[in-house]
Order: sequence, then structure tokens, then C-alpha cells
Amino acid sequence: MLHKLRLYADFIKIEHTLFALPFAYAGALLAAEGWFGWRIFILILTAFTGLRTAAMSFNRIIDREIDAKNPRTMYRHLPAGLISLREAYTIATISLAVYFLSAYFINETAFLLSPIPAITAYVYPYLKRYTCLSHFVLGLNLAYAPGGGWVSVTNSVDIFGSEFVPFILGIAVIFWVAGFDMIYALQDVEFDKKYGLHSLPAHFGEEFAVLASETSHAVFFLLLLISFAAYGFDAIFKAGLVIIAILLVIEHYIVRTGVDEKRIQISFFYLNAAISATLLLSIAIGTIL
Repeated sequence: MLHKLRLYADFIKIEHTLFALPFAYAGALLAAEGWFGWRIFILILTAFTGLRTAAMSFNRIIDREIDAKNPRTMYRHLPAGLISLREAYTIATISLAVYFLSAYFINETAFLLSPIPAITAYVYPYLKRYTCLSHFVLGLNLAYAPGGGWVSVTNSVDIFGSEFVPFILGIAVIFWVAGFDMIYALQDVEFDKKYGLHSLPAHFGEEFAVLASETSHAVFFLLLLISFAAYGFDAIFKAGLVIIAILLVIEHYIVRTGVDEKRIQISFFYLNAAISATLLLSIAIGTIL
């Protein structure tokens, strides 16, 4: 039983929740101008984890035949037969139920809007077969996080009023995620070309993809500046931005000095988890103080 649970956790890559969950809590902190209570904290956690788990399950289910052909992914759980397709669908169904139930208990607005991110999560894996803009659709999947956190506290949507800040923060997340997804796609350039999959490196070459990734992260940082300026700068926010800038420079320095699985793992996972954690910490300290 314990072995199965470990397989399921690895199947959905539960650790990748670290990427965007901090942005959901950041949105809630900005809306509440400080601590927003344990009830909302737990419901954001269950809603976000449920949706992200369902999204990863959709991705693995829809891409299982492609994954079986790719030497890098052929040993993933579905192609390797470590878990069955029925188990994968069960995980996706339970995760969606947790997500929708959590949204229901958060508030009316969250529940009414909850189908939108679920639909985007389901559509994304198919887009990789048609357009390299799929990098940005993946970003959209995570970009709902700051707005979702804000709605969880305010029970309202008004992006042209006070919710301008989480809206801009959400746009920033699109470019952030797209930028590091382009880096991740460098691993599969030849495979994508062979099987007609649409990634930026496969379409325009690795050098262009690295430049596009750097540009996307520059836009991400600029939008962070705009959103923080709209909310109100203080020393904590400025310190957080400096750390994020340094982490972005390190990320792209690693990629520029060579592309291999270890370097991409460091750039893709560890540094981006540190970026989102830094953002959350600076917003938490800044709003609470």
C-alpha cells in the first residue's frame, strides 16, 4: 500500500506544487493586507493541490502514447505500466472533486469561476500537438493562482479596480512559466521535430528558445515591478525583487553554459521553486509588517 502511494505521489509530481502555490497565497495576502485565516489557508491548499494534481494527471493520460516513444519519458508510470490507466483516471477524478468542493467552501465567486482553470488544464496537453504557444497556455494554467487567492479573500472579481495587482501578477506568472518551460523543452528538441510536436526549440532552434526564455523572464520581472509599485513598495519588497533578479540571472547562466539533464533540473525546478518562495516570503513579511 505504501509503495502504491509513493507511485501515485511520483506520478502527479506533488513536489511541483511548490511552483505556483506561493502565488495563490500571495494573492490572498495582498487582498487581506496581511494574514487571511487558517480556513482560507487550508482551502486554498486543497483547491490548488486538487487542480494541479488533476492537471498533471490529464497531461500524463493524454500524452501516454507520446511518452512511450520518447527515451526520456518511456519509463514514466503509464508507459511503463507502473500504474494503470484506470488508476490514473481515478486520481484525476478524485482530484477534481477535491478542487471543486474546496472552491464551493471558499465562496460563491470562487465556485462559479472554478470550471475555467479546469478546462484550461484539460486543453493544454492537446495544444502541444498544434502550436508552440502551448508554453504560454501552460503559464496560464498557473496564472490563475494569484487571482484565485485574491478571490478567496474578497469574493469578487474587478480587475480594473483593486484587483489590478493580482491580475498583473497573473500575467507575470504566464511569462515566468513559459520561460522555464522553454528551457525544459530543450531536452526533447530532436524528438519533437521527429514526431511533429510544437515546442519553441523545435520550431526555431535552441539559441532562439534560450533568448525567448530570457525575454519572457525579463517581462516577468518587469510585471513584478509594476504590480509591487501599484501595491506600494517597501524595503522588504525591494529586497525580494533583488533576490529574484539574482536567481533569474543564475538560472539563465546555467543554461547558457551548457544543456544537460542535471543543469535543466537545477534551472527548471530548484531555482524556480526558490523564486516563488522568495516572492511569497517578501509579500508575507511586507503585508504583515
